[in-house]
Formats: sequence, C-alpha cells, structure tokens
Amino acid sequence: MTTTEPTGVSGRSAAGAAPDAGGPSGRPGSGRREGRVLNVFSHGFLVLWGLLAAGPLLWAAMSSLKTSGQILDSPWSLPTTLHWENWSRAWTGANIGQYTLNSLIVVVPSVLGTMLLGSMVAYVIARFTFPGNRFVYFLFVGGMTFPVIMAIVPLFFVMKNFALLDTYHGLILVYIAYSLPFTVFFMTAFFRTLPGSIAEAAMIDGASHSRVFFQVMLPMAKPGLVSVGIFNFLGQWNQYLLPIALNPQYDDRRLLTQGLAMLAVSQGYKGDWSGLFAGLTLAMLPVLAVYTVFQRQVQAGLTAGALK
Repeated sequence: MTTTEPTGVSGRSAAGAAPDAGGPSGRPGSGRREGRVLNVFSHGFLVLWGLLAAGPLLWAAMSSLKTSGQILDSPWSLPTTLHWENWSRAWTGANIGQYTLNSLIVVVPSVLGTMLLGSMVAYVIARFTFPGNRFVYFLFVGGMTFPVIMAIVPLFFVMKNFALLDTYHGLILVYIAYSLPFTVFFMTAFFRTLPGSIAEAAMIDGASHSRVFFQVMLPMAKPGLVSVGIFNFLGQWNQYLLPIALNPQYDDRRLLTQGLAMLAVSQGYKGDWSGLFAGLTLAMLPVLAVYTVFQRQVQAGLTAGALK
C-alpha cells in the first residue's frame, strides 16, 4: 500500500526553506553574507564620501577660530582658544557684511522671479498643445548647454546700451535669464506628473486659466518648486563670472563672491589668514542654513516624479 506524506505546515515550511538554504553559490547562508558585505561596502563608501565633502568645510570653520600663526604652525590641530574676533573683523573690516547684503538684494528677487516665470512657462509647455510647443521646449533645453562665458562680451555691451551695468536690477535680470533654462526643464517634467483631472474639475467649476495655475496647480507643485529653488539659489549665490564682468566698478555694490576674491588677493600683502577663513565660513552659513531648513522638501521634490 502506497503512503503519501502529509502536506501540512511542516511540508510547506520545508519547501519554502529550500531556496533560502543556500545562496547563488549553493552554500547555506552565502546570500546573507554577500548582503552584509555589500552593506558594509556601501556604508563605508558613503562615510568616505561624507568625509571628503564635509572635511574641507569643517577645516575652514576650525581655521576661522584660530590665529594666523596657529593656522601656519599647526593647520590640522584644534584651536586652543576660540577667536571669535576673526568673524567680527571679517564681517566689518573686510566688508563681508555689506557684500552679503548685496548678494541677498540680488539673489532673493532673482530666485523669486526665476521661479515665477519658469513655472509659468513650464506649465504652458506641459499642459497645452500648440504649434511650436516642442520647439520652444528644446530651445530652453539647448540654453542649458550654452556656456555663459561665450555670451559675456555681447552681454556686456547689451547691458551697457541699456544703462544696466553696475546696477542691482541689471544683475537680477541677467540672473533670471541665466537660470530660466534649467527651471523650465525641471518644472516641465514635474508638471507632467501632476494629475490633470483636478485642473479640469476646476475649469468646469468656472475657474480661469490663471486661477487654476496659481490656486490649484502651483500649490501641488510645491515640492518641485522648493527643489529647483534651492538649486537656483546655490547657483546664483556662488556666481562669480557674471558679477565680475557686469558689476566691476562700485565697491559698495560688489557681491559676496567678488568680496571674497578681493579678500583672498589681499592676503598676499597682509597675511590675515584667520580673517580669510572667517570670511569663507560666513559665506557658507547662508547656503547651509537654506539647505538645512528645506532639506525635506528638496528630497521630496527629487523623488516625487518617480513615485507618481
């Protein structure tokens, strides 16, 4: 008489455990060991990358609290005494405070203008079909590949003819034009991921196109706006070529990047290295503060397109 084994829980567990008994090599536990090795390698690489990225920043901040003699004698040691007067000397004596204010006067309006104009253009390209739609889109995409250094000379004469040299509003307009291609490219892809049924429902309820954009679609695109806004802020805050070419004369209108360059050049005659590192640290603080405040929104904006 032929007997059959019961197909109970033990049978199912044995059948289910068979694939886990060995990894790709056929040995028990080899898959788990390979996973642990991969985790250790990936975490080690991330730690090394973090040290390479944060190391120079921490070293500059540490050097800003030393004297110039300590920086030259023992550049890698911790400061024995915190010399906060280096920061005050850089803020007032080297005019870092005035240069920071000038950069804020230019960068904040230019970022807001870039976000407004770029999101409007991106919304039209993403949501409306009209002759030349793709052509306009690829014009903005092509603008990202055009090196700004090639346009410095004609841009200088255009600004000169319009009496916009050495003015805040001239730099603001140039910064907006410089940042628009990437903003339109980024926001077009983001608007295409948003559901169009909500906009259609608002139109059926009698909302105009402008009201649908500002009250319905723009709030839904907040993660993307924050992400591209951070990128624009970083690019415009660290911009050096455009202000040095278009804002060359008046010292009280120089931006922070120009002021830091002048401070670095002056160290060849004064040797105030502690003041230089203090100025560099003060220049980093606004960028770090902005990213720290909006880091969650930046991460959400970068992953929103992939999750929808």
